[in-house]
Amino acid sequence: MTTLDEARALLREFPVVDGHNDLPWALREKAGYDLDRLDIAGHQHEHLHTDLPRLRAGGVGAQYWSVYVPAEQPDPVAATLEQIDCVRQLLDRYQADLAPALTAADMEAARGEGRIASLMGAEGGHSIANSLGTLRGLYALGVRYMTLTHNSNVDWADSATDAPKANGLTAFGREVVREMNRLGMLVDLSHVAPSTMRDALDASSAPVVFSHSSARAVCDHPRNIPDDVLERLPANGGVAMVTFVPKFVLQAAVDWTAEADENMRAHGLHHLDTTAEAMKVHRAFEERHPRPIATVPVIADHLDHMREVAGIDHLGIGGDYDGTAFTPDGLDDVSGYPNLLAELLDRGWSKADLAKLTWQNAVRVLGAAEDVARDLQAKRAPSNATIESLDG
Repeated sequence: MTTLDEARALLREFPVVDGHNDLPWALREKAGYDLDRLDIAGHQHEHLHTDLPRLRAGGVGAQYWSVYVPAEQPDPVAATLEQIDCVRQLLDRYQADLAPALTAADMEAARGEGRIASLMGAEGGHSIANSLGTLRGLYALGVRYMTLTHNSNVDWADSATDAPKANGLTAFGREVVREMNRLGMLVDLSHVAPSTMRDALDASSAPVVFSHSSARAVCDHPRNIPDDVLERLPANGGVAMVTFVPKFVLQAAVDWTAEADENMRAHGLHHLDTTAEAMKVHRAFEERHPRPIATVPVIADHLDHMREVAGIDHLGIGGDYDGTAFTPDGLDDVSGYPNLLAELLDRGWSKADLAKLTWQNAVRVLGAAEDVARDLQAKRAPSNATIESLDG
């Protein structure tokens, strides 16, 4: 039996819990939520990383579907509700394959049924519009984690990729964390500044997650997790879920992206511009400077380091499929997870280690957040604090 065969066998028992997949936004952007146009039941769409056959081939047993909306949306709360509605449509349409899940027990039940447990995560605190009532509304609709920021700061928390403003969390930001703990909603620290990570760990009485982040010591990108933060996960009980985005995991890709972005600005264009003119400029740059390619061993390097610093009980996987234009060779789409496990087996990871990485750690952390919430709900009422009352 090859190590790839061993990996696939392990995934049949302990499938992957993936912390972050942007399929709902891809369905909005590419098909206006028309699930007939992009039917994920049996087609390998060239513009998607995700469909049901490839989820099955990849050994995915639970998926946090991101209900992401850009911070620039005119009404981010309404757009987030539309994203939630998209996930619900997927669950209604593909009931034989996708099981709605709100709890760790639901995840285990779905695994027993051979269905993919489907949870939701909101990517960015802008989705609550500075309202704890809206936060509670998202939880009631099934959202089980919220990433405190996306690429830009919110009024109460600093992002990793924006100029510091709050220097971490404000008083209202700490109240958001406490209310998430009371609800049982996981505090997701991907995308946030290291100062926000540290403040959230100080404020949280429940384990936190990084739904899709890698190690900064391996690749110096601000989206990654510094070692001093990884070192705090054992005491907190949280889980860091390694991501696959090349420009976050491969230093050569980080440097290349910076050069490509500067080239766009030199032509008077925004680095995220996708108009025909911008793509022409970008393609010309790429012809002169070929894009560095990440590989499965690159991701394994991050996991080796994260294991050394945080320990095997605090690792998971969050691929960020359909939220990135480029993926590593061998992890081209959601069918690639066995390749990563085979690489780790070749590096000496045990089957018990891999069971924690793929399934057990992620299920445990949600269950632990539920336990904390039951205790807190017995002690205190919902918070009615406002950003004006705490930060004004």
